[in-house]
Amino acid sequence: MKALRLYGPGDLRLVDEAPPVPGPNEELVRVTAVGVCGSDLHWYAESGIGDVSISRPIVLGHEAAGVIESGPRRGLRVAIDPAIPCEKCEQCRAGHSHFCLALRFAGDGATDGLLRELVAWPTASLIPVPDALSNADVAMLEPLGVALHAIRLGAIRPGERVGVFGCGPIGLLIIQLARASGATTIVATDVLPHRLAAAREAGATSTALVAGGSERAELRAATGGHGVDIAFEAAGVDDSVETSVSLAAPGGTVVIVGIPSEDHTTFTASTGRRKGLTIKFSRRMNRVYPETIRLVEAGLADVRSIVTASYPLSEHKAAFATAAAREGLKIVISPSGSPSQ
Repeated sequence: MKALRLYGPGDLRLVDEAPPVPGPNEELVRVTAVGVCGSDLHWYAESGIGDVSISRPIVLGHEAAGVIESGPRRGLRVAIDPAIPCEKCEQCRAGHSHFCLALRFAGDGATDGLLRELVAWPTASLIPVPDALSNADVAMLEPLGVALHAIRLGAIRPGERVGVFGCGPIGLLIIQLARASGATTIVATDVLPHRLAAAREAGATSTALVAGGSERAELRAATGGHGVDIAFEAAGVDDSVETSVSLAAPGGTVVIVGIPSEDHTTFTASTGRRKGLTIKFSRRMNRVYPETIRLVEAGLADVRSIVTASYPLSEHKAAFATAAAREGLKIVISPSGSPSQ
């Protein structure tokens, strides 16, 4: 089978490998669609993310759809949950499997990801999906789950004002869910005009191009001078964090979703302190696939709108170059089959 391995910064190689053999409580899955995430781009550009770096050639990819190839569920289309918790530790037993200290996660650290034709994956992490969803739709359930987890941390109440700072795919899905949660004012920023256009399509009421902080006055005016009740930082850069803290209203909440390249985050402490802000860090998601599927089926989340280009695995260089250049929105790679099927 074909697998795409990262050997170093920008060094992706398509290699031939033996098909995996499922172990106990695992099933063989043919991977049909994989989204290229911002965290994949960190690995691609920097050979690491946060405090984790590459120790051997690794397969990237964690937003994925597939078809089970073995056993009694052969032929079943599934979303592949990239998280494999231990199910035994205190955090898992408390229902916080995303905090599992023994967590294995696709395409991160020592666990190979999903940019390969076949994977052997735990049955508990394979979620059946409706036939109405395309393969690319199913792959997008993972970023939708990240957005849903962030929204739950923000605890939006109907009528509140929301800010989303960073309008990549996660930010756009947060905007959609903020609107579905009853936010009446949604302000958003990004460095790319085409992403701001997508933000307005997703439900943002006011958008501004990042301009060294000068855009903050414009967005504050768009909230009637009040600022936002909940700010979502989804760019992974300090300027966006500073905007979140600056525009958050007194007593408000800042949810940090983005991952910074340099593994540190800074903002003006006095601003956050004097406002008494609550600052939360969003850690991936916590088993929300059933909810994401229902949101898509109900028309409350439009995952299809964030996919702007699809490539076969053989064209991985073009796919990663497009994603790294921030062209379009979400890039999907198809290890086998077609993402639109």
